[in-house]
Amino acid sequence: MAGYIPPIEDVSFLLGEVFDFNAQMAALPGYEEVDADLATSVLEEAGKFCTEVLEPLNRLGDEEGCRLENGLVTTPKGFADAYKAFVEAGWGGLSGDPEFGGQGLPRVLQILLDEMLSSVNLSFGLFPGLTRGAVEAIAHHASSKLKQKYLPKMISGEWTGAMALTESSAGTDLGLLTTRAEPVGDGSYAIKGTKIFISSGDQDFGGNIVHLVLARLPDAPKGVKGISLFLAPKFLVKEDGSLGERNRMSVGSLEHKMGIHAQPTCVMNYDGAIGWLVGEPGRGLNGMFTMMNAERLFVGIQGLGVGEAANQKAVAYARERLQGRSADGGCGPVPIIDHADVRKMLLTGRALTDAGRALAVWTAMQMDIAARHPDERVRQKANGFVALLTPVVKAAFTDFGFETAVLSQQVFGGHGYIREWGMEQYVRDARITQIYEGTNGVQAMDLVGRKLPMEDGDLPRRFFTLIRGDLTATTLPAELDVASAAVGEALARLEKLTEYLLAKDVDLEEAGAAATDYLRFFALVSFGWLWVRMASKAAASTGASSSLKQRKLSLARFFASRLLPQTAALDKAIRSGAVTMMELDADLF
Repeated sequence: MAGYIPPIEDVSFLLGEVFDFNAQMAALPGYEEVDADLATSVLEEAGKFCTEVLEPLNRLGDEEGCRLENGLVTTPKGFADAYKAFVEAGWGGLSGDPEFGGQGLPRVLQILLDEMLSSVNLSFGLFPGLTRGAVEAIAHHASSKLKQKYLPKMISGEWTGAMALTESSAGTDLGLLTTRAEPVGDGSYAIKGTKIFISSGDQDFGGNIVHLVLARLPDAPKGVKGISLFLAPKFLVKEDGSLGERNRMSVGSLEHKMGIHAQPTCVMNYDGAIGWLVGEPGRGLNGMFTMMNAERLFVGIQGLGVGEAANQKAVAYARERLQGRSADGGCGPVPIIDHADVRKMLLTGRALTDAGRALAVWTAMQMDIAARHPDERVRQKANGFVALLTPVVKAAFTDFGFETAVLSQQVFGGHGYIREWGMEQYVRDARITQIYEGTNGVQAMDLVGRKLPMEDGDLPRRFFTLIRGDLTATTLPAELDVASAAVGEALARLEKLTEYLLAKDVDLEEAGAAATDYLRFFALVSFGWLWVRMASKAAASTGASSSLKQRKLSLARFFASRLLPQTAALDKAIRSGAVTMMELDADLF
């Protein structure tokens, strides 16, 4: 089985030529010395760690899984040592705040590291990813005292983090949660309740595990306005920063899952666990959504990473597997990559993955601009784009990542269904990314119901104007004229459809019927924009390799001719309305 190859050449091309990373970072205070060469060299080292340390543990971890014995969680063999090496190498603090010991590098590097971690070992990558999300919530909402006590060791990775939201009767509708938090009298609270599906809820890496728990105060009203957020560590922390006695929380069981077997997904019992309020009482969702929005982007990158790895393995197999005759009926057997249907599967995965990485880099740069640009108007504009694209990145990347994993498995034929080849693990692991951190249906409703109407509809209009301006300004070789025109036509359809959904007479039922199709439509147009941009930059490049140029030009044409036409069918389906979905009585299903 071929090993994973970190996509460093593509990353270098995106940073150095497609998005003008150097100039963008030079405009941001604190990032003036960060350029594409530095970013690429950092990511090259990260890629080595991923391939040499983490990829060999992926299948072994999947087969061994995690264990719970006598209340203690044990991760698969090698995971604890790998995590220690990860922390010692400084990868945990890559984008962390320097005030608390982080390296303070741009979000772009963090997202590209996350992609590689997800490609080689999705279960492992969840440990630092969830910790980083908890760090963001604490940094934005906690008291100075809590920040000073917890952030340094969480940013370094010495301590990990987990988010405890879901209960057996409260999933998407968090207003139904029943976990309680009683004041102790010294500023702390005793938390009582049970949470399920808690990723990284416990582990055997040592150090502490900082849980962010949603719970209700005694006088809290019903619904989401009665929810508060609490920080509850596995071990109480002494005044000198050392670990004290174990908090009153325990792992009731480990969830038995379809995939990510090496990730301990826990049922957590909080039996009077001591915690501290994060943010204001009754405003727990504010803090939790800071974490969840970061995690939703992270989950999108997980889908991208799994798709990249699966596609790489499928291409390597297709070059070596000999079956059938050549197209002219002559020689045989030939490598299956010579067959048109196999090529369609491989090209589909590559077209979706490369464009996804480009959109991820662009979105991450907008996050860096929103956090650091000296001009408030520029910050607000970038922040709007991030808000608009968060549900798109989460849902589209994970849908496309799963589809790519399935297509890649299909390339292997029967071997793809056999564990020894590793492809079925990609399919199983990728599946959860469409479900957790808000199902993709929820993301689609967030896009249609909340993000499109932002700024009275001007937010999506600004994004579409940006795309159209880029298409118009781009100088293209003649062979890309058709592709560019196709993207422009799809964009025009998307603009008209968006105005239709923004109309006041479109009710919740119609919006719900349109949501998932609309999100896919939106993503495909965004990908088309970036394919035109990447292909034009490749054609004009003096530094890119000839193989990269040929690949980008060919893939841009493939995307425009084979994948972008889906938008026409999606447009027609959405405009058919909700009636065919809703007319059948529930008892007749």
